[in-house]
Amino acid sequence: MAFDFDLFVIGAGSGGVRAARFAAGFGARVAVAESRYLGGTCVNVGCVPKKLLVYGAHYSEDFEQASGFGWTTGEPSFDWPALIANKNREIERLNGIYRNLLVNSGVTLLEGHARITDPHTVEINGQTHTAEHILVATGGWPQVPDIPGKEHAITSNEAFFLEALPRRVLVVGGGYIAVEFASIFNGMGARTTQIYRGPMFLRGFDQGVREHLRDELTKKGIDLRFNANVARIDKRADGTLAATLEDGSVVETDCVFFATGRRAMLDKLGLENTAVKIGKNGFIEVDDEFRTAEPSILAIGDVIGRVPLTPVALAEGMAVARRLFRPAEYRKVDYALIPTAVFSLPNIGTVGLTTEQAREAGHEVKLYESRFRPMKLTLTESQEKTLMKLVVDAKTDRVLGVHMVGPDAGEIVQGMAVALKAGATKQVFDDTIGIHPTAAEEFVTMRTAVA
Repeated sequence: MAFDFDLFVIGAGSGGVRAARFAAGFGARVAVAESRYLGGTCVNVGCVPKKLLVYGAHYSEDFEQASGFGWTTGEPSFDWPALIANKNREIERLNGIYRNLLVNSGVTLLEGHARITDPHTVEINGQTHTAEHILVATGGWPQVPDIPGKEHAITSNEAFFLEALPRRVLVVGGGYIAVEFASIFNGMGARTTQIYRGPMFLRGFDQGVREHLRDELTKKGIDLRFNANVARIDKRADGTLAATLEDGSVVETDCVFFATGRRAMLDKLGLENTAVKIGKNGFIEVDDEFRTAEPSILAIGDVIGRVPLTPVALAEGMAVARRLFRPAEYRKVDYALIPTAVFSLPNIGTVGLTTEQAREAGHEVKLYESRFRPMKLTLTESQEKTLMKLVVDAKTDRVLGVHMVGPDAGEIVQGMAVALKAGATKQVFDDTIGIHPTAAEEFVTMRTAVA
């Protein structure tokens, strides 16, 4: 059978664009369908605009600390609409870059909702297109629990387009998105409460990291409440909201922001017309090479529910393009030692095993920790502390995990990830000369184990 395309990609997010571009570069005939915005969640309503808002929120601390270095400033004021307008212009610029990347690579860009009608056919804008391979890369979508008054809540999708900064915000959730937005709203001057249904937020992160961030966020004035959850939301005549918690208490607020998980975006995709299987968790089931139960259909990124990070989706997209059209260069995606950051204030950077994971895996663990006040803060009244931590296998001396809470943690831990990927031991860290004076040098000067 002659197909219109060798590869038809549904979704022009990070993973889909990477797969499409490189497949086209390998000589394949490629089409991409996108119904919303080029660049996907990360560029439009995810990591890129979020980090711009984090930068904006951090300026409140910079203004406060400037006097310790001799600067006298007037009373600072914050203009939320100006920040959002500037953010929108930057996102529009990035949308244009993604468009050019696709078009200049020879990819056919189709804008509209794509629906799979059979294992080799996609319908979009009333026209059908056939393809030897179909790649689903439609990403995820935030979800709000089905509680009374849920229509009064917002998610990260809407937060980026609020017309005004709420005076009071209730953040619901305990993942990285919840922690980051609690820092954003708090840093910009909103009275912020964050609640989480469990005993401690950031499940899966090192316990010491979680506790350290809890203490730092509390210092900054965020009202953290654990073992709490919202039962209902009521809107009052004056437009304010009353969030009733499961214990009967009420939080008066102007905005309820839910960050309680994301689902695979599979709406009206037509997967029922194929043999593709959806797991109990709602994500598409794939094998190690991203093939679904339908041989001609593959899936990558957030829709498969593995590691929902942009760089991971990029790696998966590259792997698909290589396996299909440049097999001599193909190699499987390595999910070990993936570094990640949480852009809370202060930031978290982490790579490798947590203390708990290392012990559960049977390692005899040695821990090295350093807690200190960053040099930048020594001339200010800020009492923020940085945490740096190494998890080491006592028998092999190999560094199993690197964890940090503090300014620029993501920037620092990215380099540490290279060391761990190369199999660095604690002795290698000890033998490495530090850059002085920096916070990063602490990672190569910790000599005494704390446990």
